[in-house]
Amino acid sequence: MSRRVVLALLLFSCGTARAVTLEEAHQRLKLPEQSQVKPGDVVTAKDAEKIKNLVSPGVHWLVTHGMEMNIIEHTRIEEPPAYRQATEKYSAQVKLTPEGTLDENTYVAGRPFPLIDANDPMAAVKIMYNFERTQYFTDDLTSRLFDADTGQMTHDGSKRGYRIERHFVFDALRLLKYIGRTEQEPIPAMPNPDRVLLKGGSYPILEPFDLKGIGGLSYRYLDSKKYDDTWLYLPSLRRVRRLSTAQRSDALFGQDLDLDSAGGFAGQIPWFDWKLLAYRPGLAVGHGKHLPPKPCESDGGVTFCDDWELGKGYVVEATPKLAGYAYSKRIIFVDGETFYIPYTDMYDHRGELWKTAVNFGKYDKKPNPNAPLEYPFPRTFLYGFVMVDTQLEHATRAAIPGMGFRNEPGWYINQGKDMGVSEDWFTISALIQGGR
Repeated sequence: MSRRVVLALLLFSCGTARAVTLEEAHQRLKLPEQSQVKPGDVVTAKDAEKIKNLVSPGVHWLVTHGMEMNIIEHTRIEEPPAYRQATEKYSAQVKLTPEGTLDENTYVAGRPFPLIDANDPMAAVKIMYNFERTQYFTDDLTSRLFDADTGQMTHDGSKRGYRIERHFVFDALRLLKYIGRTEQEPIPAMPNPDRVLLKGGSYPILEPFDLKGIGGLSYRYLDSKKYDDTWLYLPSLRRVRRLSTAQRSDALFGQDLDLDSAGGFAGQIPWFDWKLLAYRPGLAVGHGKHLPPKPCESDGGVTFCDDWELGKGYVVEATPKLAGYAYSKRIIFVDGETFYIPYTDMYDHRGELWKTAVNFGKYDKKPNPNAPLEYPFPRTFLYGFVMVDTQLEHATRAAIPGMGFRNEPGWYINQGKDMGVSEDWFTISALIQGGR
């Protein structure tokens, strides 16, 4: 039995925690769709029951453990003009294959399925392809100088704390899409002899010292039967390690985040069975106002306190097809307007809540008000991310840009080669050179 499972069992046997089961999560979706909160309310642990049927069980757990919500009016997020035009031009021709995957011969750009019928047996798959082919970024993305802390949640009586064990600083995350492009030439697709959907990478790690130079690359292919190619460079061993698709669910370097949980969900859609559980009201952070993020004093700084607004969204269940995958289920909450994922709950193989991941979104022309970069229209940026192991009460939080880089824009969306997003960067040789 693993150390992680032993510790979790000890926590339950001592009566300090009780797991939320998958059955309870499903039952919660059947509660009446009524809001007990209104703009101007501040939700704290003492009145967490008010939002129990408006968030995931994982987010509710965070509120009971100190995260606070300031409730504001819902404000619509508009699509970027070129993305909206591509949706209008191409969406009518998009189809799924008989196997239930996106027919890449019919997809060009924009949102593949702008109208979702909740009675459609393929609704959940279509929702997830809408997320994958998102308005968030269509061509390329660079995120620079973001940081993360990981550590143990603590409590001394009613006082909660966060004992940080490690601090991480990353130089850059970059993503390059080969199809569905709307703003940077070539439009709508790049030359693509390897038939990839996108290439992504994050390297090098700048801190902590013992992990300095580590980085990773991943290629995702248009062929739904082809696994991702994912590589991890370890300077201490002077070697590149190849990760299997199942290993993408494993947390790395003592923190809580796995590769497939980045951004809410970064797995391969065809390698899961999908089910739409509900379309219902829900709370999310889409117009966060604090940058750098404001750690919640009431939970010791584990999460961020900001504005939450009530909209409607989809609740989707993902069951992995891969043997050896860490989670038995992912319950994913998808915003019905933007198809952005505000939070995801992960369940262990006993059917109990294990982890929850929360995205904190901002919608503005400027990703950082302290930096000069400004877009001609508002965009969505993720300025914060939190991943919490609810069984071990261990958490990882990230800020983008990092809290120590207050004048850094952090997010460069569809900026192309001006931000170093060239094909040469997404090679193993560049990964190794960047880590030296």
